[in-house]
Amino acid sequence: MVRADDGEQGGAGADHHGRERRYESRHRIQMIDYTMMGKPLKEAQGEIVYSASFLEWFAEEARRIYGDVIPASAKDRRVLVLKQPVGVAAIITPWNFPSAMITRKVGAALAAGCTVVVKPAEDTPLSALALGELANQAGIPAGVYNVVPCSRQQTAAVGEVLCTDPLVSKISFTGSTATGKILLKHAAGTVKRVSMELGGHAPFIVFDSADVDRAVAGALASKYRNSGQTCVCTNRFLVQKGIHDEFVEKFAKAIKKELHVGNGFDAKTTQGPLINEKAVEKVEKHIKDAVSQGASIVTGGKRHSLGKNFFEPTLLSNVTTKMLCTQEETFGPLAPVIKFETEAEAVAIANAANVGLAGYFYSQDPAQIWRVAEQLEVGMVGVNEGIISSVECPFGGVKESGLGREGSKYGIDEYLEIKYVCIGGL
Repeated sequence: MVRADDGEQGGAGADHHGRERRYESRHRIQMIDYTMMGKPLKEAQGEIVYSASFLEWFAEEARRIYGDVIPASAKDRRVLVLKQPVGVAAIITPWNFPSAMITRKVGAALAAGCTVVVKPAEDTPLSALALGELANQAGIPAGVYNVVPCSRQQTAAVGEVLCTDPLVSKISFTGSTATGKILLKHAAGTVKRVSMELGGHAPFIVFDSADVDRAVAGALASKYRNSGQTCVCTNRFLVQKGIHDEFVEKFAKAIKKELHVGNGFDAKTTQGPLINEKAVEKVEKHIKDAVSQGASIVTGGKRHSLGKNFFEPTLLSNVTTKMLCTQEETFGPLAPVIKFETEAEAVAIANAANVGLAGYFYSQDPAQIWRVAEQLEVGMVGVNEGIISSVECPFGGVKESGLGREGSKYGIDEYLEIKYVCIGGL
């Protein structure tokens, strides 16, 4: 298991300069991860702040792990409920948020009193190591926060060991549904506690009553953040017939005006490259399939002139539910728009997926807001909002999008066991 060194030792001046050098080193290490996965500098800086917020939140929540005293049915008994740490927690994280996905899990685990073994994504392992250095500087004892980086070839084997080793009591994984199912099978052998934050296929519904300009702004943020490479990114746009043409026209104009593909260190850049060639090929496959079935490319549709893994932000219209882009999670900068007529039709299309992580809809009809928010089969709903993730709120899905919740006051419960104590003879 890997930990970062404590750095240089010495007097106050030496310690100051040592800490400065260590900070610069850690910052450079994290920037390598973000450069590798294509996140623009502004987004990367935002993630670091977001990451820190989970540590702050769970440090405060650690003081609120309350048990219970239950009135007993017998006079000579006292009944207590204690909450205790589950034990060693294995944390398996993805590449798209190499810092925040760690702190959202590790912050809760440490607050609950667990030790952790972090297996970061093979594409972005350096942020986990940088956090190890910060753990040292913060005074976290050796062996509490551990990192096990590994190659792509060894990922499956390391994941299996973490899920089957009897010393590990808890698995927390963020990634694809397919991989999550494999890990669940491994964890079942020793009946481990599991948290699974798996694939999404988020619908974004725009009803006739919506504020179209606000819906376009929300669509832009929800779809193209991190070049469409987040599990809560919108994957299917459902727009009601009455405002469909207006929405598509304004959305296309916003894409051309607001989104800029380029070097991640350029302040104007909003869209970096996709993670790898395979990701680009999937976007191309979805576009080709849609166009072959009658979809129209409104804007974008091909690799960007910068080459390699850069892809143009793309908008498709005349999309149907038979197309791959509405059946699979694209995980790229592709926005397919489906026209619908009735509320019931939109909800049925949204709920047809076997996953249910996030869902969004825009409406100014109060009754409709309540109906649709309750009917959508997802773990998180954004109503007139395109970005909903927040440290205070429970993050997680239903159906094949996973098990458990992260963040919020509920997130710490994933790392706690409930023990009932009955004291008799009093």
